[in-house]
Amino acid sequence: MPDHPTPAPPPKQDEEQAVLVLRLAGPLQSWGDRSAFNRRDTRPQPTKSGVVGLLAAAAGRPREADITDLVGLRLGVRVDQPGMLLRDYHTVSDYRGRPLPQAGVNAKGVQKPTSPAKDTHVTHRYYLQDAVFLAALQGPAGLIATLAEAVRRPAFPLALGRRSCVPTQPIALGTVRHANLEDVLASEPWQAGVVAMNAYRRRAQRGPEPFSPHRIDLAATFDDPSGDDTLQDVPRSFAPRERGFTTRRIRRAWLDVPTGLPPSDRTEQPASSAGGHDPFALLGW
Repeated sequence: MPDHPTPAPPPKQDEEQAVLVLRLAGPLQSWGDRSAFNRRDTRPQPTKSGVVGLLAAAAGRPREADITDLVGLRLGVRVDQPGMLLRDYHTVSDYRGRPLPQAGVNAKGVQKPTSPAKDTHVTHRYYLQDAVFLAALQGPAGLIATLAEAVRRPAFPLALGRRSCVPTQPIALGTVRHANLEDVLASEPWQAGVVAMNAYRRRAQRGPEPFSPHRIDLAATFDDPSGDDTLQDVPRSFAPRERGFTTRRIRRAWLDVPTGLPPSDRTEQPASSAGGHDPFALLGW
C-alpha cells in the first residue's frame, strides 16, 4: 500500500526564499516511478525523484547521503514540449552462455536462478523524445544559491532520469529568482524547440481566427499539500539497499506564458508566391 502523503515542512517565516529554474531538455528523457526489470516505463514529465537525483549528483552527494533538504524543496514542472513516446526493445543474455538469474533474491541476497533455465530476457524501455520541461524549485535562498552553482559546475555527470539520457545546455536558466514559484514559471519565456515554435507561428499567421503568437497556454504541476492528486515519486534515500519512495500531493494548472515570438503578419502572401517552397515549380507548372 502507498504511504500517506508527507508534504514538505513549511519554511520559517523569517527565512528568505528563492527559486532555481532548470531547463530539462535532450534527445531522450526517461522518468520512471514504477519500473521493473523487464519493463522500464517513463512518466510524461519529470518526477521529483529524478529532479532531486539530478541536484544531488550536481552537488557531489554520494548515494548514501542525507537528501532531506532536497526533498523539502517545493517543485513545479512546466511542460513546454511534451515530446513523443519511444519504446526501445532489448534482449539480455550472459556473454558466458550461462542461464540468466531471476530479478528476485534469496535470503542471502543472491539472485535466484531461473526455473526452467532461461538464456535470454526480453525487456522494454520507454523514453520521451525531444521533450522540453521547466522545473522550478523553491526553498531557502542559501541552499538554492548553492544548488544553482552546483548545476553550472556539477561534481557528477547529470542525466534526465537515466544515465544514458544526457541533457542539452543550458540547464540552469540565469540567476536564482526571488519570487513566488507559480509567478516564476508563468513569466519564463517558452522554451520549446525551433520546429514547435515555427509551427505555432504558422498557426498564428494562417489560422481562421485572430490568434496572438505572443502567449501560449502550457500545462504545469505544483507541489501543494491541499492538491487533489498524488504521485508516489518522493525518494527517501538513494542508497542501493535503502531505496524507497513516498507520496506527495500535487495541483495541476494551466499557465499563460510569453512565447517570445515576433508579431504575426496575417496579410503575408502564400509561400508559393513569396519565394517559399513550391513543389509544382519542379514540374514547370
